[in-house]
Amino acid sequence: MIRNLASDREVFTSNVFLVEGERTALVDVGNDFDVVAAVEAAGADLDVVVLTHTHTDHVGTLDAVRAATDAPVLGFDADFGGVDERLGDGETVLIGDHEYRALHTPGHKDDHLCLYAAEPGILFAGDLVFAGGSFGRTDLEEGDRGVLIDSIDRVKEVVDEDLAELHAGHGPSVTEDAYRHVEMAGQAARM
Repeated sequence: MIRNLASDREVFTSNVFLVEGERTALVDVGNDFDVVAAVEAAGADLDVVVLTHTHTDHVGTLDAVRAATDAPVLGFDADFGGVDERLGDGETVLIGDHEYRALHTPGHKDDHLCLYAAEPGILFAGDLVFAGGSFGRTDLEEGDRGVLIDSIDRVKEVVDEDLAELHAGHGPSVTEDAYRHVEMAGQAARM
């Protein structure tokens, strides 16, 4: 089961996905709300935290999460304070009940990862692509539109066209025709 713990928050935060199963995980930890209390209210015990990237809105509560749990924190940038283990391009990680492949997808931020589980057809897209064909900002430090387009193209090549679910770092998740939203983001980024 995948739940967005930040869905009703009106603060400066990313989405925070609680993925329950064999290895209960948080994908990103958000900012400006008590994510630890939200995890506790869900009755979950965290086994791992996986970061899509290290912008403040995605990692602002990381210290509180680390203080409240022994769950290791995985991210692409092992030098970022709070990351315990590097999750490199092509490596896999068990999240919930499925193996997810880490895809290094810079362009929004150099340490950006998307996480894709082929069997259930689930993509955690971070801030690479969003519902409706939007895409991550490239006007911030480390942003690069050309690199972002290459990253979107890579995701299109890796994920199956029958993608069942797209969970983005902001906005709603997509559970119908999710691959089309990735395609639209690639088209929009080229304009």
